[in-house]
Amino acid sequence: MNIYFICTGNTCRSPLAEALVNHAKVPGMTAKSAGIHAIDGLPISTNSARLLTEENIPFTPYSNEVKTAEMEWADVVLTMTANHRDILHSRYPAMKEKVFTLKEYAGTMAGLDVHDPYGGDLETYRTTFHELTDLINSVIRKQAEGNL
Repeated sequence: MNIYFICTGNTCRSPLAEALVNHAKVPGMTAKSAGIHAIDGLPISTNSARLLTEENIPFTPYSNEVKTAEMEWADVVLTMTANHRDILHSRYPAMKEKVFTLKEYAGTMAGLDVHDPYGGDLETYRTTFHELTDLINSVIRKQAEGNL
């Protein structure tokens, strides 16, 4: 399963999600990430990089904008917010059936949006990191159980 994670600038949440999936090394599961308003080549946030480094998790150090080729590559596109999902539904109507919020796809009932740590301190990022870890683990479990 190819998963494309999308957030706003591809510097905080979606790079964390991408790194968590790829680090889990689930056979047949690969992740990439991008941002709705990203500019290719900007560094990911210092706090995202720090958390991943602390956990010894390899990561993509630079941002990517959303690309049609990657949208086509993906089996599922998971966004960090309902607004991101709705923007992609509008931009890529033919791919609407494979675009969900991460929380929708993971089956959580705690709203649709992953907290955005942008501009926050390390503890704010850590909270988002733990939220993403739980969501990614849920997606991996569901995949293993054949429920996706």
